[in-house]
Amino acid sequence: MAQIILIVGLGNPGTGHAGTRHNAGYWFLEELARRYPLDFRLEARFKGELAELQIGGHKLRLLRPNTFMNLSGVSVAPLARYFDIAAEQILVVHDDLDLSPGVARIKNGGGHGGHNGLKDIIAKMANQKDFMRLRIGIRHPGHREMVTGWVLGKAAKDDQEKMDAAVDEAVRCMEILAKDGVLKAQNRLHSFKP
Repeated sequence: MAQIILIVGLGNPGTGHAGTRHNAGYWFLEELARRYPLDFRLEARFKGELAELQIGGHKLRLLRPNTFMNLSGVSVAPLARYFDIAAEQILVVHDDLDLSPGVARIKNGGGHGGHNGLKDIIAKMANQKDFMRLRIGIRHPGHREMVTGWVLGKAAKDDQEKMDAAVDEAVRCMEILAKDGVLKAQNRLHSFKP
């Protein structure tokens, strides 16, 4: 498996979206910034905020798109082209309806599963789907017509605490991922119980 050199945290910009389930990717970057000295700077040409992190002897670029979720690819694709980053060297962090709160999973490639951020990244990257995903569980509301309100809403306290714990564990696994690779990071993260 390729070495990850770019981590993208998906979310919607603005204070009104800050605590919503769809912003799990942003929460991940915020927790990373709490743990490591990160300096995010606005990069207008990439429509997002960029930081660099030295971890486990490797340099990672971190991207927080400032576009809305369904335009995430407008930020990710130009940056990947500019720095000559292959799809398989990218880890995209996003909320996932198919996982329960407190569960986080690293997955290699796949489709978009109806996630608008992933859908746009795949489209803007010429249909390349080989990027890694770090999926933060938010649970499905039970009915398809409730999904939009659910992802754009805030979780109950108990669910939020479980999601925060999963994000915290996922951040701890980044050093393992950088030093020892994806499989060891998966082994630790996938055994986590909040």
